Amino acid sequence: MKFIDIANIDIRSGNGGPGHVSFRREKFVAKGGPDGGNGGKGGDLIILGDPQLSTLLDFKYAKKYEAENGIPGGKNECTGRNGRNKVIKVPVGTLVKDAETGKLIADIVEAGQSEIIANGGLGGKGNAEFKNSVNQAPRYAQPGIPGIDLSITLELKLLADVGLVGFPNVGKSTLISVVSAAKPKIADYHFTTLVPNLGVVKIAESKSFVVADIPGLIEGASEGKGLGHQFLRHVERTKVLVYILEAFSEDIVSDFEILKKELYKFNPEMEEKEKLICINKIDAIDEDKKKELEGLRFEGTIKPMLISAVSHINVDNLKNNIWDILRPEDRKEVID
Repeated sequence: MKFIDIANIDIRSGNGGPGHVSFRREKFVAKGGPDGGNGGKGGDLIILGDPQLSTLLDFKYAKKYEAENGIPGGKNECTGRNGRNKVIKVPVGTLVKDAETGKLIADIVEAGQSEIIANGGLGGKGNAEFKNSVNQAPRYAQPGIPGIDLSITLELKLLADVGLVGFPNVGKSTLISVVSAAKPKIADYHFTTLVPNLGVVKIAESKSFVVADIPGLIEGASEGKGLGHQFLRHVERTKVLVYILEAFSEDIVSDFEILKKELYKFNPEMEEKEKLICINKIDAIDEDKKKELEGLRFEGTIKPMLISAVSHINVDNLKNNIWDILRPEDRKEVID
């Protein structure tokens, strides 16, 4: 399935139904007596989080969504029926923004969460509502209040605890396939991953976390280069960033600094996230190179983990280290 993570659509809530002007035909009642009913309320436009959806693909083809208008009032003080709401289902993790101003309207973070994006217009009052001692036969009614027209942007950000970030072809897809049941496309060329992949990593019974494999970044990604700029938003929600570096790199420390710079330029708050640094593909290097890598320190103090996703070397340790960061209170229980 093609992955679509941003879409623009036009929405409209329903107009309120107009009030009715009519008169009863009763003896001794002035002009028959007013009996026009009120109009019904227009339908609301509602966004609903659906856990069965994973992309915004549907919105590529359907661009306009309208709630039903309220029904006009009728004779005998009959109130018109309210217009039916229009419910738009979106993946969990979707931001709803005003397309013109960029203002955040709603953040759908839970399955079943519903938010009214545009309220339907109120129905107008019928002429029966305006009867009084001075005006016993009003011949007017209110029109319904118009609904709201709005252009909105839907922006999907994956809900994951952990984000794997790294240059293309460093082994992120292989790693996620090893630690979870996810089956991403894996091949020996750049930009194998064209969409983010989600996997559930099980640590113990009832203890798991969600990891996202973000498509490869390159230098300049925060400015729109490569593919990574399309998906940087997906690591904004993660609690832990796992940097995947390649053992064969000529300058691993520089690689880390480039990745970090691109993330921080995209969103400075990324700097506050917990981080782990992994050097992958150690199964293909000699012992001298391993010792050299073990002696590296990032940001002055961070010791990297040496792993091999293909050979599963230190993969379980990586999973447990991530769990310790996410759920430090459960560390003893998992070890036991």
